[in-house]
Amino acid sequence: MSSIGIVGGSGMLGSAIAQAWLDSDAVAPGDLWIANRSGARGDLPADVTVTDDPAALAAACDTILISIPPAAVPDLRLPAEDRLILSVMAAVTIEDLQRLTGSARVIRAMSSPAAARRLAYSPWVAAPGASEDDRMVARRLLSACGTEDALEDEALLDHFTALTGPVPGFVAWFAAAMSEHAVAQGIPPRAADRAIRQLFRASGEMLAEDPPEAADHVRQMLDYAGTTAAGLQVLEDSPLSGLISEALNAAAQKARDMRP
Repeated sequence: MSSIGIVGGSGMLGSAIAQAWLDSDAVAPGDLWIANRSGARGDLPADVTVTDDPAALAAACDTILISIPPAAVPDLRLPAEDRLILSVMAAVTIEDLQRLTGSARVIRAMSSPAAARRLAYSPWVAAPGASEDDRMVARRLLSACGTEDALEDEALLDHFTALTGPVPGFVAWFAAAMSEHAVAQGIPPRAADRAIRQLFRASGEMLAEDPPEAADHVRQMLDYAGTTAAGLQVLEDSPLSGLISEALNAAAQKARDMRP
């Protein structure tokens, strides 16, 4: 594979993606460039090229992933007319990216720091100027971070910024609520924390690997009419589902409001 660069490769998301690529052998260390403000190497392998000049990275790399805060976009100088551009930035549109880089070959994706564990979910949308080979490169690089899906509607990426971008984010909120309940019942805090962590780990693996969808799991438990059903029925009868939707819509709107 030709050289690949990450602009913003020392940030939380950029470094997680770099780790996934290196750990999965999707990118060899000698083919990877990282651009950050300081030019600091950190714990990257010696064969990885590190620079503080994004333009130097763009000149050397055929594929460039941009992972910087949207607020930093106006200061970025990245001439890359004939390069494949991948972006995992919230709010920065395909049109923005084409204007920023001069490239028509743009693919915009969402991902998360879970990429470091190869557990990210990365939906993506390709610009019309991206070729089938470009799409294959995107699939290879994003699947090295976890799972990926191609979408057609770029506007949906704002919702994925809210849904799957903030790992553990909303899931951590529910875990914290359950831990607080357990402690309030007299369960020792350490035991409560360990129990809820293991619960969410097991639940995540079952939801990821078992055939039933989440709604089917809920329906099975309600139909069984046991102890869990008693609690689930309280949630079913509450406005919680609507409040979750409201929270996710607020996060998606924030993504739209962040556009530079």
